[in-house]
Amino acid sequence: MHPLQLTEDVEAFLRGHHVMTLATQGEQGPWAAALFYARDGDDLVFLSTPASRHARDLARDARCAATIQGQEQDWRSIRGIQLEGVAAPLEGAQREQARRAYAERFAFVRPDVAPAAILEALARVQWYRLRVARLFFIDNGRGFGRRQQFGD
Repeated sequence: MHPLQLTEDVEAFLRGHHVMTLATQGEQGPWAAALFYARDGDDLVFLSTPASRHARDLARDARCAATIQGQEQDWRSIRGIQLEGVAAPLEGAQREQARRAYAERFAFVRPDVAPAAILEALARVQWYRLRVARLFFIDNGRGFGRRQQFGD
């Protein structure tokens, strides 16, 4: 997979937001879940409990989609990201790399800062990497429905 070669405005948008809505498909049908994300190169890393519906869906079919956006009141101000890719659980060194990337962004998971309850919860989560295949950046400020594609 080639680097996405995102533009600076897309990079800034990803830095300026921290929640993605992850869409999955499983036995019960389509599902969406809001999750904190951190960047690791072009990938997004996140954590979740293996018992969650989206984690069970990903175990069946790693293909997924996500959106990242603000809460604008005027359609001309809408900016956001739509993406598609595959998400898989991480183990070993990749898991530790994801944990470090996440801790750089979210201090509440750092062992020297996190309260005991968070540390206990973190011991039970699964870490995931969402490999982004295609990303679309929507910016209605540049024209209605205007979007740039990165990747495939």
